[in-house]
Amino acid sequence: MSDAPAIAVTGLTKDFGPKRVVDHFDITVPRGAIYGFLGPNGSGKTTTIRMLCGLLTPDGGEGQCLGFDIRCEAQKIKAEVGYMTQKFSLYEDLSIRENLDFIARMYRLDRRQQRVTTALEELGLADRAKQLAGTLSGGWKQRLALAACLLHEPQLLLLDEPTAGVDPKARRDFWDEIRRLSAKGVTVLVSTHYMDEAVQCDYIAYIAYGKKLIDGPSAKIPAQVGLVTWRAEGSNLPALEARLKTEPGVEQVARFGSVLHISGTDKQALDATVKRLSDEATHRWTLQVAGLEEAFIYLMAGARDNFARDAA
Repeated sequence: MSDAPAIAVTGLTKDFGPKRVVDHFDITVPRGAIYGFLGPNGSGKTTTIRMLCGLLTPDGGEGQCLGFDIRCEAQKIKAEVGYMTQKFSLYEDLSIRENLDFIARMYRLDRRQQRVTTALEELGLADRAKQLAGTLSGGWKQRLALAACLLHEPQLLLLDEPTAGVDPKARRDFWDEIRRLSAKGVTVLVSTHYMDEAVQCDYIAYIAYGKKLIDGPSAKIPAQVGLVTWRAEGSNLPALEARLKTEPGVEQVARFGSVLHISGTDKQALDATVKRLSDEATHRWTLQVAGLEEAFIYLMAGARDNFARDAA
């Protein structure tokens, strides 16, 4: 396998009318990695993915995907990429097998029947091969869509919000399959806004309103942000939350079920505040390692909506 990255782009930019939806975006994705795009809806993730796989021409920037120029070799990129869109886009009045056979014909694949049968077996679809796609649940439609993406044995999978609207078990099964593919050397770029999925990724890029806020190995993102986080448990959390927002060193207070996560980048000031409140003995305080969700909330708080009325 080549040591060159699967994707390497700089300055990727896209405008729709007067609005800039992707703003000088840089990304490098190692081959065989699971790379997560993490960001809220409308942050530019889908537009970026479409530029990377040759479906949209960027207005600015340059780079390569799988060794091909994203501007002038789009057709070559498409032949090596499996793209799973947010919305189920296969034919609901065809069976699972018929859908896969149709996709194989579209790609003019050799060993067509063998490839379809293998996809049915590997994705656990063989027993439902004759079932109409329109009668499938969200989780089974997801499996079918992934099977269709894999028929031509792509080097790169681009998955756009692939688990939206499916149940927790289907999401776990899906990620088991993604890890299996990554272990075989397939590079996976997946966009999501689920934090429990973000931790499944080897690398993460946080995106908000068209701009990349930060990227790196997922385990190191909170440390890059520099957050210190305390956990508070006890009664009357709303009152404590309101009070904390005016205390020195507190830059963020987030409710997680029956606990509060209090974060800041000034450790000395935050620790002093927690010490003073802890001495009141009204709540239990525990220092904890900041997680991806705390980091994401913190970064989003400083991001500016590019569709706001006063946005430039």
